[in-house]
Amino acid sequence: MLGAIAGDIIGSIHEGYAAQDKTFALFTPASRFTDDSVMTIAVASVRRQGEDYVTALRRWGRRYPDAGYGGRFKQWLVVREPKPYNSFGNGSAMRVSPVGWAFDALDYVLAEARRSAEVTHDHPEGIKGAQAVAGAVWLARHGGDKKQIRQFFTERFGYDCSASLVQLREHSHFDVTCQGTVPAAAVAFLEAEDFEDAIRNAVSLGGDADTLACISGALAQAYYGSVPDAIRHEVLARLDQPLRHEVEAFTQRYGGGN
Repeated sequence: MLGAIAGDIIGSIHEGYAAQDKTFALFTPASRFTDDSVMTIAVASVRRQGEDYVTALRRWGRRYPDAGYGGRFKQWLVVREPKPYNSFGNGSAMRVSPVGWAFDALDYVLAEARRSAEVTHDHPEGIKGAQAVAGAVWLARHGGDKKQIRQFFTERFGYDCSASLVQLREHSHFDVTCQGTVPAAAVAFLEAEDFEDAIRNAVSLGGDADTLACISGALAQAYYGSVPDAIRHEVLARLDQPLRHEVEAFTQRYGGGN
């Protein structure tokens, strides 16, 4: 969970830019949390506080109305009777990592990932993206190696993870779909040497850099076991008290911190 938030904050100032090399500063004064972090924390609060997903996502989203939500989700936050809108955007995948920490069995993870997605992203691709990420987080934290995690993405969910980072950079564009984001973020993690390298790989792809790094960071933390202390301190310092409290409370109960 903290890995996802780290990726979001590190990637926040790179969103929308073309692919780049990996020699960028991890944090600048402008690095900040975006909707990826807010919604990740909202999903975490469902498990800890017993809320339903509609209530939690709307409560946290309204608290941070300028976090950078997509247009249809922003409308969903304020309408009187919120309904899912058949989205296959990457929002369902970016926010789901806490689900991979909160359950001990993969079947429960996949079922809960579906529930977390379908309140907004009820298109099959939106649900698939959430399930793939949450399931891979679960697999990584239960000792799955990278070969097994790659097979999980490709064989269980049909994502093509065969392109290299070099190839992905050559064809970089701004893609906010689960179909485009999830396999690219997976490759960024799969080719990484450590947690920081996974984040740098994801950001270097350009486009929707904060979401790519959010997903890759979630996978990397589950796989490598922790977020480096220097990164963790920078991340927590950029969260306000309500967000930081929810992160700390969730991770004390379920893990996903350090």
